Amino acid sequence: MESSNGPPPQYPRRPPRATRSDKGELQADFDRVFELFPRLRERSSQAGGTLSGGEQQMLAIGRALMTHPKVLLLDEPSMGLAPILVEQIFQVIRDIHAQGTTVLVVEQNALMALGVAHRGYILQTGRIVLEDTAANLRQNPEVQKAYLGG
Repeated sequence: MESSNGPPPQYPRRPPRATRSDKGELQADFDRVFELFPRLRERSSQAGGTLSGGEQQMLAIGRALMTHPKVLLLDEPSMGLAPILVEQIFQVIRDIHAQGTTVLVVEQNALMALGVAHRGYILQTGRIVLEDTAANLRQNPEVQKAYLGG
């Protein structure tokens, strides 16, 4: 039974796919991602949903990098990862920045975040309560006690 307003709107089944026409540039992007995350090259024939949590995090970052962002936003990149993968992810964050991309990281692991950051902002209940250079925040006694286990 149709309503008096006419038939229901028709929605496309899936969004249109973005395409890349420059195969050489695409291959260069893959090479960059595989250089940062060699494990992804080994898993390149595997579906993303079947990767481990750490590998999925690498895949998400790699996909973002293929868009050539000026700023890369990472929300809790270490969440749920094994300690060795946390180290790897933060080394990759350093590498991405060294290659010219600005990286904004929201992270509860303050020690790791301040280890890669130039600047830090401490938030409590959505408000910035302290901001300074990362080096100064690492040396701040209040920050050490509250966030760095000192």
